[in-house]
Amino acid sequence: QVQLVESGGGLVQPGGSLRLSCAASKIVVSFIPMGWYRQAPGKQRELVATITISGHTDYADSVKGRFTISRDNSKNTVYLQMNSLKPEDTAVYYCTCEGTDYWGKGTQVTVSS
Repeated sequence: QVQLVESGGGLVQPGGSLRLSCAASKIVVSFIPMGWYRQAPGKQRELVATITISGHTDYADSVKGRFTISRDNSKNTVYLQMNSLKPEDTAVYYCTCEGTDYWGKGTQVTVSS
């Protein structure tokens, strides 16, 4: 069965950086649009970034210029590089195959001093 496993979350100070990874199995990340979403406590899950089969990327306005989505086809992994982190970026971050019910279990990102 398809598995998406996120990693790389943790506690970071405001202004810091983290790189999240989403390792996929039973699917090929270069053959399907992939996305990162996040859900903060008490809030709905929201789109963070997507990458299409052709490599086109798109971002939520709140993260443009700070976050970068990418993929490594040789590792079948999608990444989310997060720079200049803010307390409001605190959330559980999820990886998904866009348009499917395939989701990872999430990784917690906490931005706090």
